[in-house]
Amino acid sequence: MAKIIGKSEVMDIFKDGMSVMIGGFLAVGTPEGLIDLLIEKNVKNLTIIGNDSGYPDKGIGRLVVNRQVKKVIASHIGTNPETGNQMNAGELEVELVPQGTLAERIRAAGAGLGGILTPTGVGTVVEEGKEKKVIDGVEYLLELPLKADLALIKAWKADKKGNLVYRKSARNFNPVMASAADIVIVEAEEIVEVGEIDPDEVMTPGIFVDYIYDGGLNS
Repeated sequence: MAKIIGKSEVMDIFKDGMSVMIGGFLAVGTPEGLIDLLIEKNVKNLTIIGNDSGYPDKGIGRLVVNRQVKKVIASHIGTNPETGNQMNAGELEVELVPQGTLAERIRAAGAGLGGILTPTGVGTVVEEGKEKKVIDGVEYLLELPLKADLALIKAWKADKKGNLVYRKSARNFNPVMASAADIVIVEAEEIVEVGEIDPDEVMTPGIFVDYIYDGGLNS
């Protein structure tokens, strides 16, 4: 059963050097309240895994601007010029991963798989250093699973056992990331009693969720 925690307990979990998955797509479906706490604690040398590096003033981009990130693993960085500036200056490592491959690598970690085979990236710089397989005459890259120390998830609704519902496009990377980290913290727009969410509507079962952040506690 997930535990509802406040600001001080969340900040105790944050450590320098952590790998952190952050849900969202161009900051839509991103847990901005939890990012506020990362910035307030000013933890450093983070490896951030997300679809993108957001914007300078939204989403993951705020952590980059605040120089808390040593590495970004994402499918694109073009909407946040600061990411490119720090990368070109040798101050930030960026690993670009094709979007579908990124999602599948995270899903593989959550499912306990040893990796996935994909033709995406064959014949490009993406294949450098990776094992290749030929199946029925088609070349595939072996892409390894991607997990993290911590996942920060944004849900529309959570019940007190951690069962989650996402709203429309805010669903994006949140469900797969919730299954692929050692510790999962959820920021929900609404926390409801157990039984108030129709089981057919649950998109992430509570078994994946460790903590639900309630900004009204310990604030």
